[in-house]
Amino acid sequence: MFYPLASTTWNDQEHAALQRVIASGRYTMGPEVRAFEEAFARHFGKRYAVMTSSGSTANLLAIASAFWHPDLGWRQGDEVIVPAVSWSTTYFPVTQTGLTLRFVDIDPATLNIDLDKLEQAITPRTRAVFAVNLLGNPVQADRLRAICDRHGIVLAEDNCESMGARFGDEQAGTFGLFGTFSSFFSHHICTMEGGMVVTDDRKLYDTMLSMRAHGWTRDLPDDTHLPRDPDPFVRQFRFVLPGYNLRPLEMEGALGIPQLEKLPGFVAERRANGQLFQQAFGGLDFLDIQQETGESSWFGFAMILRGRLEGRRADLVAALQAAGIECRPIVTGNFLANPVIEKLDHSVFGTVEAAENVDRNGLFTGNHHYPIAPQIARLREVVQDVADRF
Repeated sequence: MFYPLASTTWNDQEHAALQRVIASGRYTMGPEVRAFEEAFARHFGKRYAVMTSSGSTANLLAIASAFWHPDLGWRQGDEVIVPAVSWSTTYFPVTQTGLTLRFVDIDPATLNIDLDKLEQAITPRTRAVFAVNLLGNPVQADRLRAICDRHGIVLAEDNCESMGARFGDEQAGTFGLFGTFSSFFSHHICTMEGGMVVTDDRKLYDTMLSMRAHGWTRDLPDDTHLPRDPDPFVRQFRFVLPGYNLRPLEMEGALGIPQLEKLPGFVAERRANGQLFQQAFGGLDFLDIQQETGESSWFGFAMILRGRLEGRRADLVAALQAAGIECRPIVTGNFLANPVIEKLDHSVFGTVEAAENVDRNGLFTGNHHYPIAPQIARLREVVQDVADRF
């Protein structure tokens, strides 16, 4: 593949981290995971970080723990506003917790949730906005936070595609009550599988520690808000929340430490590639590209076909495949078009024309943590060749 969607970020440091865990004989969650959590919290300027088995389970842990937060008062049937374009596990944890999804269209320029429509979509049942920083592009945090504050609702972030992005002086994933991250192979750093939730809220943190490991109270601090049996023997297996097993492995924690150290360099290279992409594809009359908000960490390069290329996605995909350029839909496209939507408790505010257009005419190619000028130049040639046919 001349231009793949993703590539490995590992070298000898990661191999040594794996060998260190193998030599230790401990593979289940332990000190390596804890060390990565502490480093991650420091890097993102948050008090707490909780590692999970994936970015998807980070979403599940965060949403479910917010549901059981003693101060939020969420109830089954309460609404969480979400964008119409995101990954499936932005949505599933909401309904799996008993909450209701309320879909809002995206901004066709940024591909993030449309903030004008979002504010109009808020109802008396709305308890939170689960914003998504799509493909590396951060939401407009100041405006979104002001909307949530004005209406007394929680701001939370799915930042699984946008590690290292910034809006002003803030890092994406740190804008609200919690932010979730992913360290899957194709993302900005890789720990095989893996996810993280960051927060400054102590009660949410303790709830997540319990929910991550079966809903028990083992290893919780003495001053936790959760009930703990005074007998340490009994306390090992005392369950206080309807939890899960979302724990990561020690290998994943060990891998995270060298990967996190490399993150600034990875993001710098991705941003340099993003500038080349913007120069090559900006201002064309047959496609639009994602407009950067703040400082994107450029997960990938989105294109929405228009003009003479509108409706010609299949032709472009075939040409890209023939040229050895891997591409895919923009996340899931319009998630409301997926058959699973019939199984999810949800409502839709207004219409979702922008999401529908992304579903029909959108695709993206990959970005990498190293220079890819020849790949971007070849991508530009292939796209132009297809456009010239029509």
